Amino acid sequence: MNKIFTTLKGLSLIAAGAVIIAACSKGNPTSTNPGKESTVTGLAYNEENGFEVKDFQGQPEGPNLVYIEGGRTVLGSFEEDILKSGDNVERTVTVASFYMDETEIANIHWLEYLFYIQRDSSQEFYESALPDTNVWASELAYNDPYVEHYLRYPGFRYFPLVGVNWIQAVDYCSWRTRVVNNELAKDAGVEVPEGGGRIPLESGVVLPNYRLPSEAEWEYAAQALIGNQWLDENQTHKRLYPWDGHALRNPYGKQMGMFLANFKRGRGDYAGIAGKLNDGAMITTYIYEYPPNDFGLYNMAGNVNEWVYDVYRPLTFQDFDDLNPLRRNGFLDEEKGYDKAGFQSLIDDHVRVYKGGSWKDVAYWMSPGTRRYLAEDSCTATIGFRCAMIQAGTNY
Repeated sequence: MNKIFTTLKGLSLIAAGAVIIAACSKGNPTSTNPGKESTVTGLAYNEENGFEVKDFQGQPEGPNLVYIEGGRTVLGSFEEDILKSGDNVERTVTVASFYMDETEIANIHWLEYLFYIQRDSSQEFYESALPDTNVWASELAYNDPYVEHYLRYPGFRYFPLVGVNWIQAVDYCSWRTRVVNNELAKDAGVEVPEGGGRIPLESGVVLPNYRLPSEAEWEYAAQALIGNQWLDENQTHKRLYPWDGHALRNPYGKQMGMFLANFKRGRGDYAGIAGKLNDGAMITTYIYEYPPNDFGLYNMAGNVNEWVYDVYRPLTFQDFDDLNPLRRNGFLDEEKGYDKAGFQSLIDDHVRVYKGGSWKDVAYWMSPGTRRYLAEDSCTATIGFRCAMIQAGTNY
């Protein structure tokens, strides 16, 4: 009797499973499987003279981009406020998922850009895109070789680009968007409009725009607290740098004792002594140098500072939206309150935040929460950038 009962029970479970599978196979329409007809009109898709619904398999993979899963985080300086600026008080925000370049933009990437815009753009625009190699020059130092060689000499190909201002970086993002999407469209057999016109988003084969990351995105990506996740939405600790612990040296394995970033160790000490150049770089270094953080991003501390999108205000933390915060102008904190014309401040609507610390900075500036600013048309030998991109078509 028990055997018969067990057999009948098994058959019942199989039948129930079949019903569930059948129900699931019918399913509801989704972005990638919209069905053959409209659920609200019953009209067929893709019929002659009918509404066209293109095939869509999700956002294409963009070159050099790493996926950054968004979520709740606490932004703000986790370091002592040694300048007493009080401009980055801790606050809780949510950052939507996005993509970010795994490396800084390198010299070879910019030379590629210069090659194509010299061929396709005006001479005036080409000249406006040239980096200022004189950022290396100093009346009191022999940095002349960097002025002549850093950008174009093959040995520096995969070193981070410097000498570009915020405006040039934004122009590069626009160019990169256009050429990457043109290539994706061609590969998918989608016609590319003449003269660089818009490829329809409805095609489903192109990417959202490359752009500079917001300060919130950059800081969130640098923290990479996903590596501290424990059980259900618990993080065991915050991070002073883009790695665990308060130390600047690798505590593990064959690299034990080696520095984890390229920075200035102290007054006059950029790399250590001959025979054991610990951080391996007196100036910038290879963009894939040092271990990546838990999001897979290289050099989110040290090497070069990086431009972000935001206009600088010291009290941004008071005015922020707590979902995807971004300051794009002087809203609620107008520039007239800072009296730049009267030389009472350097702040106006054309100063931009930069983050991350550089080869020429002490370790303090490598903490993700620290922030500085510079006029958007200025450049230095210590500031570069990397691009970011939204994750389109999702709610997280």
